[in-house]
Amino acid sequence: MIAQEVVTATPREGKFNKNAARRVRVAGKIPAVVYGAAEPSVAIAVDPKQIQRILHSESGHNSIFDLEIAGSPAKTKAMIVDWQYEPIKGTLMHIDLKRIALDKAIRVEVPIQLTGTPVGVKTQGGILDQVLREVEIECLPGDIPSHIDVDVSNLAFGDVLRVADLPHTGSLKFVSDENSTVAHVIAVKEEAAPAAEAAAAPAEPEVVKKGKQETAEAPADKGGKK
Repeated sequence: MIAQEVVTATPREGKFNKNAARRVRVAGKIPAVVYGAAEPSVAIAVDPKQIQRILHSESGHNSIFDLEIAGSPAKTKAMIVDWQYEPIKGTLMHIDLKRIALDKAIRVEVPIQLTGTPVGVKTQGGILDQVLREVEIECLPGDIPSHIDVDVSNLAFGDVLRVADLPHTGSLKFVSDENSTVAHVIAVKEEAAPAAEAAAAPAEPEVVKKGKQETAEAPADKGGKK
């Protein structure tokens, strides 16, 4: 999907180590690199707010946007191919961008969204289990869907929805194995009956009294949970 966002960037020069990356972040930017389209890789710094807007948009990291690098004569189309978050604070730390040619097909993974309630759930006591959440496709950048919707209302108990069953137009083709299971209606797993659990539990040993002068010793505490 083509986004309206124009990401502005400034080239980074000098050393590309942790200290240099930290200085970029202190200045309110994040370090990034852009590559692809048979051109050299360029180290840049970008506004994290712009990147977050793209990542949280409907098409997410599959969005195609304009990249404007200071000092470059023209804008280029690009997309986010990798990103890193700081694990504790959750702040964006680094991104990789790829130049995109609008007339050349690319491969991306798009989410699969199931709609409707299967008949196997409504009337046959099953549950819907979605096995595959994303599917890899190949298409022109302008034809990338934000997601693929599939109606599972007619899925009966025991039925399997495969990649080959997903709706699509001639503008894209599936790269994922067409026999891969996307979703199926399966039986509800029953919990073990209390009687069966009791039967499986080990019997407690009997304490044998040895007489008036001897007392039965309590079993040693092995440090179990109280």
